[in-house]
This record gives sequence, structure tokens and C-alpha cells, in this order.
Amino acid sequence: MPSPARLLLAPLALSLGLCGLAPASAQEPASPAVAPSIPPSETHIGLIYRPEPAPSSYDAEAVPEDEGVAGARMAVKDNNNTGRFTKQTYVLDEVALDGDKDGVAAARDLAGRGIRYLVVALPAAELLAIADALKGQGVTIFNIAAPDDRLRGADCRANVFHVLPSRAMQTDALAQFFTLMRWRKMFLIVGPRENDRLYADAFKTSAKKFNLKINAEKPWTFGPLAKARGDTPTRSEAMVFTRGLDYDIAVVADEAGDWGDYVPFRTVDPRPVAGTQGLIATTWHPMLETWGAAQAQNRFRRQSGRLMRPLDYQAWAAVRSVGEAATQKKTADPAVLAPYFADPAFSLPAYKGVSLSYRPWDHQLRQPIIVVQPKAMVSVAPEQGFTHQRTPLDTLGIDLPETTCKFPD
Repeated sequence: MPSPARLLLAPLALSLGLCGLAPASAQEPASPAVAPSIPPSETHIGLIYRPEPAPSSYDAEAVPEDEGVAGARMAVKDNNNTGRFTKQTYVLDEVALDGDKDGVAAARDLAGRGIRYLVVALPAAELLAIADALKGQGVTIFNIAAPDDRLRGADCRANVFHVLPSRAMQTDALAQFFTLMRWRKMFLIVGPRENDRLYADAFKTSAKKFNLKINAEKPWTFGPLAKARGDTPTRSEAMVFTRGLDYDIAVVADEAGDWGDYVPFRTVDPRPVAGTQGLIATTWHPMLETWGAAQAQNRFRRQSGRLMRPLDYQAWAAVRSVGEAATQKKTADPAVLAPYFADPAFSLPAYKGVSLSYRPWDHQLRQPIIVVQPKAMVSVAPEQGFTHQRTPLDTLGIDLPETTCKFPD
């Protein structure tokens, strides 16, 4: 495969948010060995991703070609800004997996060149294959695209840290908001894909956790109506899909975006829609402007010529985790930084207004989750009134007593 593009970015001013603490954790032993081709003053961070196919010309919400990549590039600039004071330079090595290129081969190539930090934007199965292939080699992997709860549970890996929220965290955020609004009766609509089922399972767990009632559950059998531009709503059977049901809000499970956007305003009774479409829970949104986020939004737009998307933010947070850890420890030595990410002293300023840190029991980044509709912020989880003995952030997702993650001793 072709060598990864090598990108060294210039320093740029960074506005930092509030810092926080997290408990300590066991971590995969990190190898101090660095390939001779990388100068000691340079910290290389690999980015492995699969470019999205070209969008349809009519798709206003098309995924940008540089989604995620642009966020990582901004983070490297930020890292280099602080690196001036620690005499450390950061380099981003990008690997685009075009066609059927293998992510494991790309990861092994980067590790073989001495790169000890990998940011991976791939599905769960590929992420696990990379983590297992690099086990014991002192490589820290940041997951920015796979929300699967099993990656934080039975299939967790000590060399993987999860930047994006799990599905459990996303559905817990929505469930907290529904509880706050006293919307107790749910109508769950589940798409035909495996990821839709996983999202639905996570929401069922959240509903039980926050004492919500799923009054009805139905599979979506009408096809990708959100993408069928020639559909005639007055003749669609989906118009009567919600007839005769008693519910406060419809929750859609459609991670591929095939039909979820078709549901709002087509229910027989006037009811809000949430889940993967409508009112959603996410890491980032253009409407987020508090806690210094407006500065980050503007800076990203100047650099990339577009709005920052959740994957951009997740890539930014992963790359910044490396830079922030190096600043706090005053070294970029992988043997020092690898166990530090889950140390109580580590904190990540990330425009969320509270402390961001990695959970020791599953290496999930604990963080506030914003609840938004397409054009406006609605709320931020955890909601007021939801408390926890460590931090309210641990009311979102799988807590320590429930985890099935077992890192090796």
C-alpha cells in the first residue's frame, strides 16, 4: 500500500476549556522503542480512515470528503502551538483506506515506523482486528467512530481508548431529557439493519434505567423513504403506521439515515420524534457556542471552509489527548503517556464546560452529551438532578458495577 501522507502543521492559538480528573486504570505496557527514522523531538500520530463514497448531488447533508481528517489536522496545529514550549513537534500521518485496503496492514505499517498513537475511524470489527494485531507493541489506539457497547464491555481492549460516546451514553442522554420533560411513554421504531437493532437494545436498557415505558415497538418495513425523493406521502402506508398507539414520543433507530427523517410530521397524532433522527444526542453541533466552543467553531471554519461535524470533534479530541498528556507530563515518551491517559491526573480541555477524562474500567471518555435538533441546541446531558458518587458524567453509559470489561492484569 502507498506510504501514508505526512502532514506537519503550523502552530495556531488554542482556547482551552475547563479541566477534570479521572480514576487510574491498568493499561497495556507501552514499548519505549521508537523507530530511528522519527526524530526524538517529533511525535507522530497516525490517522486511519475509510473515505466516504461520493454523495448524490441532491444530498444537502452529504458527508465531506475530509470528515474527521479536518478535525485531526486542527488538533495537530493546536498541539504544535503548545509544543513550542515543550520543544515538541507533532506530525499527522494520514492513511485513507481506498477500495479494499486492509486496516490491519496500515496499522502495522505505521507501528513499524515507530508511531505509537493511532486514531482509528473504522467499524468495530476492524478496530478490534487492529487492536489485537498491535497488542503488546506499546501502541495506543483511539476509537473515534465505533459506538458499539461491546467494545466497552466483553470485547474491550486495554490498548484502546474510546473518544466518541457509546450507544448506551447516547440513549441515556435522551432518556434523561425525556425524564426531565416527563415524557414517559415511548413508541420505538426499529430499522432492518444490525446497527439499528443495537441502538434499539441500548435504548431499551436506558428506558429501564430511567423508568420509561416502551408502550409499543414496531419494525420499519417501508424501505428507505427518507431517500426516496419521488414518494407520495398521501399514498404511503407509513402515514398510518402510528395509528391507535398511546405514546408521548417516537424513538427511531436508523443509524444509516435511510428512513428516520421521514417520520417527523407524518405521525397520525402530533408527537415529537427522537433517536437517530429528529432530536438526537451527539458530541458536537454547529449550534454549540458556550464554554469557548464558538472560538473552536470559527477556527475550524476558517481552516476547513465548512462547519465542524461530530467526527471532526472526535478526531480533534483524540489528537488533543496526546498533546495534552504530553504537556501535563512534560514529555512525549510513549512509555510515560500510554498509562497516563486513564490516570487521575489526566484531564482534557475540550469546550464542554466540565472535566473530560477516560474511565478506568472501559477507557471511555466521560463527557457531556448535547441534545439537539437540526437547527438548535435543546439541552445538555447529564441533566440537572442526576447525581453520582464520582461525577454526574458517570450517569451516562455503563457504570463500574455493571461493566463486563476485564482488562488483563
